[in-house]
Amino acid sequence: MLDPSSSEEESDGIVEEESKEVMAPQAGSRISPSRTSESSGGLQPGSRGSSARPSSPSPSAVSEHEKEEVEKLHREEEERKKKLQLYVFVMRCIAYPFNAKQPTDMARRQQKITKQQLQTVKDRFESFLKGDTQIVADEAFINAVQSYYEVFLKSDRVAKMVQMGGFSALDCREVFKRHIEKRVRSLPEIDGLSKETVLSSWMAKFDTIYRGDEDPRKAQQRMTASAASELILSKDQLYEMFQQILGIKKFEHQLLYQACQLDNLDEQAAQIRRELDGRLQMADQIARAGKFPKFVSKEMEAMYIEELKSSVNQLMANLESVPVSKGGEFKLQKLKKGHNTSIIDMGQEDENQLSKSDVVLSFTLEVVIMEVQGLKSLAPNRIVYCTMEVEGGEKLQTDQAEASKPTWGTQGDFTTTHPLPGVKVKLFTESTGVLALEDKELGRVVLHPTPNSPKAAELHKMTLTKACPDHDLKIKLAVRMDKPQNMKHCGYLWAFGKNVWKRWKKRFFVLVQVSQYTFAMCSYREKKAEPQELLQLDGYTVDYTDPQPGLDGGRAFFNAVKGGEGDTVIFASDDEQDRILWVQAMYRATGQSHKPVPPTQVQKLNSKGGASAQMDAPISQFCKYGHADRAQKHGMDEFISANPCSFDHAQLFEMVQHLTLEHRINDSFASLGWFSPGQVFVLDEYCARNGVRGCHRHLCYLGDLLGRSDTGAMIDPTLLHYSFAFCASHVHGNRPDGLGTVAVEEKERFEEIKERLRVLLENQIVNFRYCFPFGRPEGALKATLSLLERVLMKDIVTPVPPEEVKGVIRKCLEQAAEINYQRIKEYATAEAEKTHKDPKQDPENAGQVATPAKKLEDTIRLAELVIEVLQQNEDHHAEAAVQSTGDQSAFAWWTDLMVEHAEHFLSLYAVDMDAALEIQSPESWDSFPLFQLLNDFLRLDYHLCNGKFHKHLQDLYAPLVVRYVDLMETSIAQSIHRGFEREGWEPVKSLTSNLPNVNLPNVNLQIPKVPNLPAALPVSGLSVNLPQMPSFSTPSWMAAIYDSDNGSGTSEDLFWKLDALQTFIRDLHWPEEEFAKHLDNRIKTMSSDMIENCVKRTRMAFESKLTKSSRSTDFRIPLSICTMFNVMVDAKDQSAKLCAMEMGSEKQKHSEIDERIESSVKEMISLLVAKFVAILESVLAKISRYDEGTLFSSFLSFTVKAASKYVDVPKPGMDVADGYVTFVRHSQDILRDKVNEEVYIERLFDQWYTGTMDLLGRWLTERMDQQLHVYQLKILIRIVKKKYRDFRLQGVLDSTLNSKMYETVRTRLTVEEASASVREGGMQGISMKDSDEEDEEDD
Repeated sequence: MLDPSSSEEESDGIVEEESKEVMAPQAGSRISPSRTSESSGGLQPGSRGSSARPSSPSPSAVSEHEKEEVEKLHREEEERKKKLQLYVFVMRCIAYPFNAKQPTDMARRQQKITKQQLQTVKDRFESFLKGDTQIVADEAFINAVQSYYEVFLKSDRVAKMVQMGGFSALDCREVFKRHIEKRVRSLPEIDGLSKETVLSSWMAKFDTIYRGDEDPRKAQQRMTASAASELILSKDQLYEMFQQILGIKKFEHQLLYQACQLDNLDEQAAQIRRELDGRLQMADQIARAGKFPKFVSKEMEAMYIEELKSSVNQLMANLESVPVSKGGEFKLQKLKKGHNTSIIDMGQEDENQLSKSDVVLSFTLEVVIMEVQGLKSLAPNRIVYCTMEVEGGEKLQTDQAEASKPTWGTQGDFTTTHPLPGVKVKLFTESTGVLALEDKELGRVVLHPTPNSPKAAELHKMTLTKACPDHDLKIKLAVRMDKPQNMKHCGYLWAFGKNVWKRWKKRFFVLVQVSQYTFAMCSYREKKAEPQELLQLDGYTVDYTDPQPGLDGGRAFFNAVKGGEGDTVIFASDDEQDRILWVQAMYRATGQSHKPVPPTQVQKLNSKGGASAQMDAPISQFCKYGHADRAQKHGMDEFISANPCSFDHAQLFEMVQHLTLEHRINDSFASLGWFSPGQVFVLDEYCARNGVRGCHRHLCYLGDLLGRSDTGAMIDPTLLHYSFAFCASHVHGNRPDGLGTVAVEEKERFEEIKERLRVLLENQIVNFRYCFPFGRPEGALKATLSLLERVLMKDIVTPVPPEEVKGVIRKCLEQAAEINYQRIKEYATAEAEKTHKDPKQDPENAGQVATPAKKLEDTIRLAELVIEVLQQNEDHHAEAAVQSTGDQSAFAWWTDLMVEHAEHFLSLYAVDMDAALEIQSPESWDSFPLFQLLNDFLRLDYHLCNGKFHKHLQDLYAPLVVRYVDLMETSIAQSIHRGFEREGWEPVKSLTSNLPNVNLPNVNLQIPKVPNLPAALPVSGLSVNLPQMPSFSTPSWMAAIYDSDNGSGTSEDLFWKLDALQTFIRDLHWPEEEFAKHLDNRIKTMSSDMIENCVKRTRMAFESKLTKSSRSTDFRIPLSICTMFNVMVDAKDQSAKLCAMEMGSEKQKHSEIDERIESSVKEMISLLVAKFVAILESVLAKISRYDEGTLFSSFLSFTVKAASKYVDVPKPGMDVADGYVTFVRHSQDILRDKVNEEVYIERLFDQWYTGTMDLLGRWLTERMDQQLHVYQLKILIRIVKKKYRDFRLQGVLDSTLNSKMYETVRTRLTVEEASASVREGGMQGISMKDSDEEDEEDD
């Protein structure tokens, strides 16, 4: 934009360059250069038609197309002129505002995101997810970003929001912040790391991803610059903005700026005073002519005139409040206007007269002493200096200089209240005499500067003293006297008046502005602060006049005449240009409507353009002739000289507001319809200055906003509410802007706007997910509800009943549910078709009818979308129900309506869900994931839990669950029966290698899977014929249920099935408490029965296995025996988990099954111990043959003795002892290694040891009267000692080992050993005493 202060030469060059294309084919036609770029040649329509084409033979030959072109060009030209005229008014508002200021409390608008920027953001997040960035992040953050990218950034609603121009980077950040808050809150606590720290870290990473490779410093600088431009704009920035808004070219602005003298504040203040005077006169004309606007009441016409005058008075007060720098303290007691006596109290006129003391001027003087010339009489080395003073002020001195070079350049600053001050400058030299008290003065100069005096340094001849022999002594001085702001003009004039300046005499005059509406013409004498005489210009009119006969002195005359009194003051200046400047200044001061025209300029203009030039002439006297000529040349003078009071400013304001809003919507900020502070300032000033009614302003604004909203722009409902409340208050007579009159047009337009607004708001509530996606703009939904409540009010006093508001919103939300469901259904259908029906991707299924499985899969996918929509509604659209601090009128019932909306939404889904479930096979259980998906969401929602849809879901699935449990019970019972019939009791090493392969529905949901049943299941009442279940392995999705590595295949199968079934029932989370408890009790009772059956079958198999086994020491415990023990162990463990009943707050085991397992284990241990005792009995039976007194005993003894003399005979009977010891040790090792329950092992060993020791004791007791054979003694000693040691090593307690029976046996064997040693001569190293040799043998 051109600088308004640019030089005339620069502007001339611009104008000449731009005007080369301007053509004037007809005299008097005027085309602005702004049309030259839009239409070739820039011709007027009439001239174009005559010059570009030969004349037609008849008017009928002119085509309709050409007529339309002519009309179009004519409309464009009229529109351009209108904008130029409007720009003049806007420029004046910017140049001299006195009513409004740029607001600083408006919310700063963020930069909007464009479609290209959104794609860039998507690409950056996609790169992060692919791992192409260097940003280090954990899995939780990556999952959060993945969800944010899929749900938010890729959403079509976000793309729509970008298209609507209401999406900013702040929205991106806030949605992500809200998105991660729940995730972070759900994370487990970490010592030393607070969740606030995690949130901050995640947001910092988000900012890094969002910013990408962009330099953050540049982004910050750009944001700072944009924020500054969004807050406060300079005048030049405001000019440039409205040039863009109104389509004004820069050189046109330059012409208008210079011609209107917008840099001259005095001219602008005078223009305002003239405008206000014109508005008062217009009010009087309306009152006299009776041409009132049509009001709703006839009584408002008189009120209308009072409002007009009151508004003007307010503007006068505002203008009066603008401070005049360094003016007096005089204030008018009552607002006055010289040319409108209707508001002047003439009785108080004397009270408002100025006194001389009210006129106060303050001047600043700068006196610069440069050098002294002609100083020849002093010796070159003599010291000289100068002093300076303003009479009545302090005295200053320059530095010392040598007489050969008397130069200084010293500046002295003074202040004075004298318009004609006396400035004294003296030259001194230092006295060389011893007795001299003062320095010698060589010369002086006394000057009387004025603000009009030259500012450059000049030579002044000094008045010499007797001490200076030089005759031509000059001093070079520069005296600058600044013009105070309240002094509008000054200079010497000749004056003569009736009451003041009664002698025709030349005086020094100053035009002083005391306040915005008070000016005085004052004459001053030299060295005086107060004026000698003054003339208050209120009510005077200044104009040029011819020379007056009889008045000698002065060349160019003008006068000031007071209307009605005839008081005339004649002035004359010595220069024509000086007269023009004086008339210009006084014209601004008087505020008169008549525009004085200098006679010389009138003659010049008449010679050029006649009457038309005369009409445009006044502009030339207020600006430089070059600017005026150029303005006239380019057709700008008509816009500058136009009377603002003759325009319909309501229509003009509507136009400028419409264009400003269009510019605002299309700028780089997400404004949502809010104007920028600079735009608000200009529009406020325009309305106040030109009397635009507030209701009209807001009605136009509402109309434009509604129009923009209809075309897809995002508008803040708070802004709509503000304007609507203003209009409603005005129409219903509440005087929001002090106006009590209501025009019929305003009321009719308000009703139209109200209806349009109601339709818009209801439509936005119906489409709340798409009008306010993800809760953005923040608080918009709540503001929409509040505005709708206001719109439904009949007046501003009577509130609308809440039920009525709820009824309207309920109806809207019902439509919203249908629209939302239809859209997600279409989305799911399109997604399914793209995935499954694309011939290129799936040629086999292309064109086929949807199968029940496919229908169920689509229904589950649709359920996911339904849950996503409901969750988003809860997360982003529940804000209206939140009561803010101090806000008791918040929409607490919004929650209830949203619950109804959700139920209606789910009821629509229920139709499709029921249809999909109806076609499913009765033998299929693949629909359970659908129940789990929906139920897991509904049961956690406080409002939807056990709601209408939730109960429908339960009613739908309850029979299915019961039937499933029935069939599973039958299946498990048969698998137990068949399994135990063919059970080999081989241990299963791991659960993952031998569990059945269960086919589960392939649904991508993190929910428990349903164990499938065999294909053929019985009907109730018929025999069950199920196929045999194979050995199986655990599915890949299931971890090991429990640690067991030696159970049987059938038991493992049973326990897994029971656990899987119970887990499935538990994970259903059935919401109805009674039915859930029934299912739990039934499953646990069934588990108890199944486990009891398993225990019985295992006990029977155990007994059968032992019965068939050997009774000799060759017996080895088979692994199947250990497996049966482990089955009992597993049964006990599983019963605690599968058969526990909830009894209050404690879990009680199922008593019957627990007792059954315990008794079975005792029986199994007893049977095994009996087996061990029987084996020992067989050993004892063998050595019973050596009993004393038997023939076999004597024969064996003789044979051994005889043979031992010749050969080394083995010790008879030791192989029996060794065989038994080996059997015991092997059995102990197998039991210890293979049985998983230590308690059972310890109990078995205790009973084993006790039983066998009791058997030995009984055997020895039976032979109490007999002496043991040496061989019997040796075998028993070996067996007893090894048994004692081995069981001690196995952990049998000493109390058990050292029982009474053991002591009895030990004592008997010790006594027998002593007897045998005496009788036989020794035991060949076998003794009851422990020895190292025996330990070595054991090893």
